[in-house]
Amino acid sequence: MTGRIPITDVSPTVDNGAYPAKAAVGETFTVAATVFREGHDAVNANVVLTSPTGQTRRMLMVPLGQGTDDWQVEVVLAEPGPWTFAIEGWSDPYGTWRHSAEIKVPAGIDVDLVFAEGAAFFDRAAAGVPPAVRADRATLSDAAQAVANPALPPEARLAAGTSPQVVAALSRYPVRELITSSASYPIWVDRKRALYGSWYEFFPRSEGARYDDAAGRWISGSFKTAAKRLDAVAAMGFDILYLPPIHPIGQSFRKGPNNTLDPKPGDPGSPWAIGSAEGGHDAIHPELGTFDDFDAFVARAREVGLEVAIDLALQASPDHPWVQEHPKWFSVRADGSIAYAENPPKKYQDIYPINFDNDPEGIYAEVLRVVKLWISHGVTVFRVDNPHTKPVNFWEWLLGEVRKTNPEVLFLSEAFTRRPMMRELAKVGFHQSYTYFTWRNEKWELEEYLQELTKETGHYLRPNFFVNTPDILTAYLQYGGPGAFKIRAAIAATSSPTWGVYAGFELFEHVALRPGSEEYLDTEKFQLRPRDWEAAEAEGRTLSPYITKLNDIRRRHPALQELRNLTIHNVEDDAISCWSKRTTGPDGHSDIVIVVVNTDPHAVRETMVHLDMAALGMRPEDTFTVYDEITGGTWRWGAQNYVKLDPNGEPAHILAVRRGQA
Repeated sequence: MTGRIPITDVSPTVDNGAYPAKAAVGETFTVAATVFREGHDAVNANVVLTSPTGQTRRMLMVPLGQGTDDWQVEVVLAEPGPWTFAIEGWSDPYGTWRHSAEIKVPAGIDVDLVFAEGAAFFDRAAAGVPPAVRADRATLSDAAQAVANPALPPEARLAAGTSPQVVAALSRYPVRELITSSASYPIWVDRKRALYGSWYEFFPRSEGARYDDAAGRWISGSFKTAAKRLDAVAAMGFDILYLPPIHPIGQSFRKGPNNTLDPKPGDPGSPWAIGSAEGGHDAIHPELGTFDDFDAFVARAREVGLEVAIDLALQASPDHPWVQEHPKWFSVRADGSIAYAENPPKKYQDIYPINFDNDPEGIYAEVLRVVKLWISHGVTVFRVDNPHTKPVNFWEWLLGEVRKTNPEVLFLSEAFTRRPMMRELAKVGFHQSYTYFTWRNEKWELEEYLQELTKETGHYLRPNFFVNTPDILTAYLQYGGPGAFKIRAAIAATSSPTWGVYAGFELFEHVALRPGSEEYLDTEKFQLRPRDWEAAEAEGRTLSPYITKLNDIRRRHPALQELRNLTIHNVEDDAISCWSKRTTGPDGHSDIVIVVVNTDPHAVRETMVHLDMAALGMRPEDTFTVYDEITGGTWRWGAQNYVKLDPNGEPAHILAVRRGQA
């Protein structure tokens, strides 16, 4: 039912409040609504914010333009947990009087009556200010006296009733009539790492792996050897270290190198074929070490500033204890065999999917037990494998249960699937989501996708821009040369507040299993892949200095730590893209970063960049200094700017805006 003051188009909301919108501690986001009324009397609006502890505060909203019915306010929430907000629309007697006075007084129409009405309003407004707030009370009382004083010129009386001091006092203590409230809408506020961070993925079994001449095969690394790599990962500026599954691996139908069906003795198999006689999801592969070793690994990661994420892959090898203990958790085919995983033409004979419709109560309880076990060992982040192949209502339940006891724990959805499913998983509680980013390489499709992620779904789906994964080596990286690696890293690190790198990216690993395939040759999913990091560094065959610089830039620029503040600017060339990010801190200082990148890894491009100056908080005629965070160069920029970008040199400008500097 429509209220006395109609309120429509409230945002941010998800499915009209069925799910909470998302924010992070310290993140700036916009609350907006359309608020209007009949006739010509003024209307105003505010948002009512209710904290997890039940405390409320009101913030006045501002109209988007003269004569518009659209209102908004920028909000920053400092306390994590479940918040709500509602919009209040109300008749604004001051706005009505001021509009009338500014028309009638200069025209000499009903001057005495207008001022009499104004004096009565200011007396009423002053009475509504708490006595302890003497300054605002005095400001409004003085306005009442000045407006009512016939000895003053009309211009002075009008000025007294419209002074900045009066406006400020009424913004703190507005006079509100016909107050109407919208419904209350939920917002969940997470810790900042849910929004902003840099991920690095490596297989601990490859770190420190060594070749045993006597045995004639590679010997797995362990948590102890992998811990030696943590300093280098932290030095590159990463925040989260993600480990693929660390559990025992099944022997039945074990895969050999490059996903072959004829493993040799000692072939390690796929970590995603979870479970053997040594245990299942609540166990550690014996070659990696013990729980004490894992605890030491996590502790060492924390010492260097890294959180540890592990894989939550809800599936089982044929040797998993669940297969014997809970056979009804799996699907049985007509011939009596248990159905293995398939993604035609790919077959995963070493993996049994779980049927969540068989004994859901038992499955739900077991998964929660497993998750809490790893949380008790210091895991704060879970990368969830293929969540789109499990029921959405299961995830809503599981994430809700974890949030009750461990709201600091984050879940990343690895769902490369249809848009509705990806979006629904985000709605029901996943903190971050893999995206189609790896396949958005052309300028037009990249910009279109950035608009979708920042404007259309930015209030509930937080993207994690991994530049590569063990499963995804795009043709762009296979054939683009080192420039392609720089380009993709620069785009991911500056367009999304969260991005990720799978080990080997910094070494420009780009050889595919076969033409047309996105699988790496000698993929680490099925074999050990030790890398000589020291030799690569010594020979300069690494992108790690560039990655380190990108992560440093991200840490120094709050604008790059937010999602919804991205603006795409017009560029004449069909391969050069430009966007900016802008945010304002508590001190009122704006941090502005402009990114210009050549998406063509094969050719030098030059063009004109046309900036939307209003999006930068500037006038069309303004000029400003830009500092290139990559090269250290400075230029004087304005609305129109020339750029030239070489993929074999520096394919991207990352420009910090410095106002007022020559």
